[in-house]
Amino acid sequence: MTSRPPLVLTVAGSDSGGGAGIQADLKTMLALGVHGMSVITAVTAQNSLGVQGAWELPEEAVRAQYRAVVDDIGVQAVKTGMLASAALVETVAELLAGTDAPVVVDPVGVSKHGDALLAASALDSVRTKLLPVATVATPNLDEVTQLTGVVVEDEDGMRRAADAVLAYGPRWALIKGGHLPSAETAVDLLTDGARELWLRAPRHDNRHTHGTGCTLASAVASGLAKGLPVPAAVREAKAYVTGAIAAGFALGGGIGPVDHAWRYRT
Repeated sequence: MTSRPPLVLTVAGSDSGGGAGIQADLKTMLALGVHGMSVITAVTAQNSLGVQGAWELPEEAVRAQYRAVVDDIGVQAVKTGMLASAALVETVAELLAGTDAPVVVDPVGVSKHGDALLAASALDSVRTKLLPVATVATPNLDEVTQLTGVVVEDEDGMRRAADAVLAYGPRWALIKGGHLPSAETAVDLLTDGARELWLRAPRHDNRHTHGTGCTLASAVASGLAKGLPVPAAVREAKAYVTGAIAAGFALGGGIGPVDHAWRYRT
């Protein structure tokens, strides 16, 4: 009998265009050799041009999906994405606190196109309920500012951002510096407050980067489910998402997705 792959659960919103959200998470997990499972928190009408509509699911639907998966199948890592409202953030945080598995929190605030995916009223719940249960938090620079007020313009700013995020309780902060305008490379900072790991990769001239954040967080969760320590899981995730960005392709009339299957096309 074939051995069972590691089990990873994504708790996030659906992207009807298939570039981000649940769809990107499950593609990443498959590409990295783990079994992906899902709890859908919201449904979006979305394409390469942006988000045309979003509808969050009731708390009881989110809770029922989560319990159905975890109580029967089990899980070795969890990744969170779009949680939409304070009520859903608090519901998911409560569920995570009772689950014995590492948690990767992608504090999704806005889409690649600038569409709001988290109510402003939910920010305090993210800070006080969700981040404290995170093994790794993976904010981009806009999300750092949204959560902490820290505006990042250089690598020293990334250090200040990491300190501000860690103050809310996650064990590790992965500050994604891909939006730094002056950087010649795409640089991220991973730290637990004592150790620092700077991850640098070539910056690819490709506008088709939809789903980058979801993909990176899911790749980190996949590594953790395989038993890798956090720094090793993040290194592997960075390598995977860098290749996916390089292979990103046009789709529709706007921003296309990263290519989750890039390793199988080379």
